Amino acid sequence: MAENAFIKLVPSSAKQTISIEEVKELFHFYKDITAKTGDQLNWQYGESAFPYEIKETNEGKGSWFYLYSDHDRYRAILLGIDKETIREENGQEREQSYIQVTLPEQSTFGDKGKANEFCKFLAKKLQGELHLFNERVMYYYPRK
Repeated sequence: MAENAFIKLVPSSAKQTISIEEVKELFHFYKDITAKTGDQLNWQYGESAFPYEIKETNEGKGSWFYLYSDHDRYRAILLGIDKETIREENGQEREQSYIQVTLPEQSTFGDKGKANEFCKFLAKKLQGELHLFNERVMYYYPRK
């Protein structure tokens, strides 16, 4: 059974909407900063920190992509964007964007660890609300 985590862009997040290209750019940024950390340590940390290739299919273009790995400890992580309608306490409805991170059945424990790491990175960068795979919620946005 596939597992899902969500990064929700709430009203006090840094952004209210996000495109799949922006998510890819955040992963390229993550790859760059981990490679620089490896350079400082004189170790190939970039390969260990991000053992995936970003791949996109024709049917998923613009709405989802996946991270594929041929390492023995990693397989795949799916990422997509969508919107949901939220009813506020005062009865008004608003549309809220979110990023969905899915671990397919063939995913390994290594994939789950990396997915948790990536979710925390994305939520922190976007100041979002992170709903983890274990259904716990982490708040990365300024709260009142």
